[in-house]
Amino acid sequence: MRYISTRGEADTLSFEEALLTGLASDGGLYLPEKWPAVVPSEILEMSGKSYSDVAMRIIWPYLGNLIPSADFEKIITAAYATFDHDAVTPLVQLSKNEWVLELFHGPTLAFKDIAMQFLSRIMEYVLVRRGERVTIVVATSGDTGGAAAEAFQGLDSVDLVVLFPAGRISDVQRRIMTTSGKANIHALEVKGTFDDCQELVKAMFRDSKFRHDVKLSGVNSINWARIVPQITYYFYAAANLGSPHRPISFAVPTGNFGNIFAGYAAKKMGLPIKNLIAASNENDILPRTIDTGVYEKRAVIATISPSMDIQVASNFERFLFDAQERDAAIIRKQMASLSKSGRFEVLNGPEVLQENFSASAVREDEVIKTIRETISRSGYMLDPHTACGVATLASHRCSGPETKVVLATAHPAKFPETMHNIVASTVNLPTRLERIMTDEEHVERVENNLDYVKNYVRSCVRAAQ
Repeated sequence: MRYISTRGEADTLSFEEALLTGLASDGGLYLPEKWPAVVPSEILEMSGKSYSDVAMRIIWPYLGNLIPSADFEKIITAAYATFDHDAVTPLVQLSKNEWVLELFHGPTLAFKDIAMQFLSRIMEYVLVRRGERVTIVVATSGDTGGAAAEAFQGLDSVDLVVLFPAGRISDVQRRIMTTSGKANIHALEVKGTFDDCQELVKAMFRDSKFRHDVKLSGVNSINWARIVPQITYYFYAAANLGSPHRPISFAVPTGNFGNIFAGYAAKKMGLPIKNLIAASNENDILPRTIDTGVYEKRAVIATISPSMDIQVASNFERFLFDAQERDAAIIRKQMASLSKSGRFEVLNGPEVLQENFSASAVREDEVIKTIRETISRSGYMLDPHTACGVATLASHRCSGPETKVVLATAHPAKFPETMHNIVASTVNLPTRLERIMTDEEHVERVENNLDYVKNYVRSCVRAAQ
């Protein structure tokens, strides 16, 4: 299996090389040259199997000859042993045809753990074998940074620098990142938005000398190895709900498009998904694009679902490349237009988008109403991000008899103040995480300044020293 850049001007890489490279040297994102196939009989066989068994089948074709099968099995087993539910991603029924897929049973109560627990282990495996050390710089809108800090803490081969937007994430999200206390974890609170943090990371990747000096790597979903493990839970859920004989649609709370792109990848591999619904909050760039065929940035709105407060959805580039006949010249033109004018038009307009996705944007009052009504109807408490997914099913064209699955991306305890304001009750953290609310925080507060951030990274990471 080889990997190509969406912008067509970077070397074709192996999985190992793409894993350590993160963002392609031409600014593009890596994708497999072809999609591995999963046939219907294999999907049938997944029903009743453990999550780890399904993960081994789904992830293995993407690795090439990277790792012996016995070592791969150990990595998968160790990664998902960190989850506090035997099913790893259990399904909870809300109504006759409506289910929630809980993706928050990992160490930091968010779906990012599913990929990060695998990614840290496979990266450590590769780095130890190569005798190398890397610097990971990651931007987060709330959950990625915490999942990365927990997964990579204490590893000798990795220094991790997390950039997060000041005042735009919850206290719990911030403290998961800032209370690690491990010498290889560095948290930077940036005055700005997530998009500002993400642009700082991309700018560091574009600086070839800096990238070389600090041995820069990434674990945002710009890294293909972050997307691959997420494909697993689409197959796992679908198989346990009757696929391939039963039509299934997924509503996916999404900001950076990585979570729903994993669903698109599952569909390309052979999973018969009827609808993939992108559920957005008031930062509605994805619904607007899917409706009109025009991708146009606007100001980021701060909401009670902060992980979705994004206007530049990085993984959308991967979909555009795949859907626009893998023509890298088109992608280069579109991304240049986005950089220059903040907008571009999709080839063939909304048709190519609507063949693969539908989308809805949910207002803040609708999120609150959905949380309250779901508790009243079923006794189930949604976090604000998952509520965006549930809200789409009430008004969306996905209204047929098929089974509908909403991806629950975070535990409501990550947003205690917000949840208390909505439901007038306290949502407690699991006992294992209570210490983060009293442990000392270690954080550097910085301006949105590329030179300062680069100098800080150089000063604190071991690869540069």
